[in-house]
Amino acid sequence: MDLTQAKQISITLPDGSAKTFDGPVTGAEVAASIGPGLAKAALAIKVDGVLKDLAAPIGGDAAVEIVTAGHEDSLELLRHDCAHVLAEAAQELYPDTQVTFGPAIENGFYYDFARATPFTPEDLAAIEQRMHEIVDRDETITREVWDRDEAIRHFMEKGEKYKAEHIETLPRDAEISIYRQGDWLDLCTGPHLPSTRKLGHAFKLTKVSGAYWRGDARNEQLQRVYGTCWETEKQLKAYLTMVEEAEKRDHRRLGREMNLFHLQEEAVGSVFWHPKGWALYRTVEDYMRRRLDEAGYLEVKTPQLIDRALWEASGHWDKFHEHMFIAESEDRSLAVKPMNCPGHVQIFKQGITSYRDLPLRMAEFGACHRNEPSGALHGLMRVRAFTQDDAHIFATPEQINSETVIFCDLLQSIYRDFGFDEVVVKFSDRPPVRAGDDATWDKAEAALLDAVREAGLEYSLNPGEGAFYGPKLEFVLRDAIGRDWQCGTFQVDFVLPERLGASYVGEDGEKHRPVMLHRAILGSFERFLAILIEQFAGRFPLWLAPVQVVVATITSDANDYAAAVRDRLAARGLRVEADLRNEKINYKVREHSLAKVPVIAVVGRREAEEGKVALRRLGSKEQEILALDDAAARIMAEAAGPGAEAPAA
Repeated sequence: MDLTQAKQISITLPDGSAKTFDGPVTGAEVAASIGPGLAKAALAIKVDGVLKDLAAPIGGDAAVEIVTAGHEDSLELLRHDCAHVLAEAAQELYPDTQVTFGPAIENGFYYDFARATPFTPEDLAAIEQRMHEIVDRDETITREVWDRDEAIRHFMEKGEKYKAEHIETLPRDAEISIYRQGDWLDLCTGPHLPSTRKLGHAFKLTKVSGAYWRGDARNEQLQRVYGTCWETEKQLKAYLTMVEEAEKRDHRRLGREMNLFHLQEEAVGSVFWHPKGWALYRTVEDYMRRRLDEAGYLEVKTPQLIDRALWEASGHWDKFHEHMFIAESEDRSLAVKPMNCPGHVQIFKQGITSYRDLPLRMAEFGACHRNEPSGALHGLMRVRAFTQDDAHIFATPEQINSETVIFCDLLQSIYRDFGFDEVVVKFSDRPPVRAGDDATWDKAEAALLDAVREAGLEYSLNPGEGAFYGPKLEFVLRDAIGRDWQCGTFQVDFVLPERLGASYVGEDGEKHRPVMLHRAILGSFERFLAILIEQFAGRFPLWLAPVQVVVATITSDANDYAAAVRDRLAARGLRVEADLRNEKINYKVREHSLAKVPVIAVVGRREAEEGKVALRRLGSKEQEILALDDAAARIMAEAAGPGAEAPAA
């Protein structure tokens, strides 16, 4: 071909500069034209925003970005490759193993294998070692396009029935993409690194669990091997340290050790709160109730069982039915409420509301039930029965901005009181399945974006993750060991008031639809309490601790005094216990320290005679001897909680 006659293509780089090439060019060639350093560091390319292999040809004018370590897409690329290296290693060591699917996931990757013999921890160690060897081999990774029937025949001859079955389910005109990794190959759409050495060694296999072919419990059971993968050894070490710390903080383990709650099969997804756990629950609830009262919310309570007709009118029956628990009574279908919104609209509709009554802030600690899959349940983090700190603000369109600002200030203040100073905001727009027309969504999204800017909050976009009735803000907390938890939400809804016929009389004397602002701060009490348990590793600040003080005796001579001290502190609202057992004081102190009691008040014969107590703080070997009245005043001031006044000692 005469290159002088070839069509030149222009490649626009992220800095706005352009490079011209005589005909099609690969990403690797674009990187090399910029410099040898970039060519060496390149992992992949993005062509007009689409991630592709370095070897992928660019046939026309395009915007091209070279993906290197640290790029927003590099980790997912590495993790996907790690899954392939895992599969190659497993099949080299255990040839009877069939591969199925192996995607990148948050913090790592997995691959599902079909194998008669279960993988052992020793197997995982051997596979991980072989993965390192495959990386060191520097196997070239290339993409091939195969004929559909040839691909099916190839995998069937290899005994890979799952791969063959998957190809058979693809559309007849689908491109069959195969990635060859040295002598090993797999069905995959890619993209991938140019060679295994680019993966590096910052990975580790973590566990094996069960899985089903195509996620269907009616299909064959597979073995899912999980791993984690990072760009550097330092990042890997930091992540493994965080995981180790997270295991120590696991709320399920701490819940047992601290006697807070338990779960059992007879009530799947529901919590049995023990006295100490319920004390923690009520402390958080009382705090939230006080903050909402101060913020002008009116608390209500709505029914648990509501007729199907209301859920149909609201749109939940159509959009949320699979997650609802249904009851039949006297030829009527009733749903156990999965959310509080429709009930709040019914309260709003009673009587005539004037624009002068708005905004109306309606709150409920609403008990909700959702039919979550049993496999998705996880301690308190994901349950079927939960309580939302739910509220709905009925407002005029002109009040959206001011109510958003007020809410965001309240939310951030509450998070700070619980020890969360880092909060990230995400803006979630219209989901694929939604109620309302595009014009309504345009109005709602524009209103919420304007409001969040008015609140002065930085935010990132979370496309397609809005509620089915409106766009929302998601508030993500970062905990003490760097994990992120999405808790609070704020949603602008023009749909539900319209569907359920809510209205107010405007200044013009005409009826108008209110805007419904859905909002939650904790999200659900159960999940937020799990986060709190893990945030503090069970070592709660005094105001939150289920047991705030234990009065422990040195000798039985002080039993009567210890009981009197306990009663004196309990009468002032403290959560206090007395330990009068005939045990050595060091044993008692150690036991209550393991139970994470913040304050141990030690009393013996001398303290009883002098009306004093010796205070020991959790984590400290020092003790402070104070008169009982002084000790009571100090403890109660600290135990009152953020913004609350301590009662007189």
